Amino acid sequence: MSQKCQSVLFGQNGRVLAEIAGLSAELKDGHVIPEHSHPEDQLLFASEGVMTVYTKQGVWVVPPSRAVWIPAETSHSVMMCGRVSMRTLYFVPKLCRSLPRKCFVMNVSSLLEELILHACTFPKLHKKAPAERRILEIILDQLKAVESIPLQLPRPADSRAKRVVETLFANPGDQRTLDKLCTDSGASKRTIQRLFLSETKMTFNKWRQQFRLLHAMQRLAAGEKVTAAALEAGYNSTSAFISMFRKQLGTTPTRYLHGGVEQSQDVKSTAS
Repeated sequence: MSQKCQSVLFGQNGRVLAEIAGLSAELKDGHVIPEHSHPEDQLLFASEGVMTVYTKQGVWVVPPSRAVWIPAETSHSVMMCGRVSMRTLYFVPKLCRSLPRKCFVMNVSSLLEELILHACTFPKLHKKAPAERRILEIILDQLKAVESIPLQLPRPADSRAKRVVETLFANPGDQRTLDKLCTDSGASKRTIQRLFLSETKMTFNKWRQQFRLLHAMQRLAAGEKVTAAALEAGYNSTSAFISMFRKQLGTTPTRYLHGGVEQSQDVKSTAS
């Protein structure tokens, strides 16, 4: 059951106490923050390690020097892959009007990263304090220019498609064809294909491809070698995994998880 967290930016009478609040935490591999929601918008940032954010709508993987935007009242849980240095900023709702009202993973510029780290040294940032207002304004300006990156996995809502998803979540390396998975889920192949396309906006093959990519990334963050992570995620070879990773994210898995991103035309903005 999702827990509703107490506001960090509003007083009991609804009065705004500050515009932004920061939080820092050092978390161990495998640590899970149970499902909860905030009355504030949230920017969840990993300066080290990989976080996976789960909502009813999907899964978002957050590597180092990236962040996930979580709108107010969105129920979510967070799992740590590897040791994670987590930094969080909470925003008064509608302060960041340029960002969508849905979760997405963003690239974080060097300047925005330093601003996030600096903001987390303050308990709260108030626009009435001149020095704090300047930091606040630069953060908001930087957030206007962020680009979304394809590290999300939408979840279907239909029970038949969900059974297929749960089967693959239990065994990411499952090599069964969609025909076989459909037989075990109690639905026809055509029905499952239609459900995935209508509910996730992805074909089943594309969804499975994305799932394998994100699972392999999680295993790498937990310390596994590239070959082991690729095979566990269902790739036939290490080269196939690296090729797909480069196509999607413009660099190799090792460089990406250490914060090195090469620009690629295949990495497109979806933060619209």
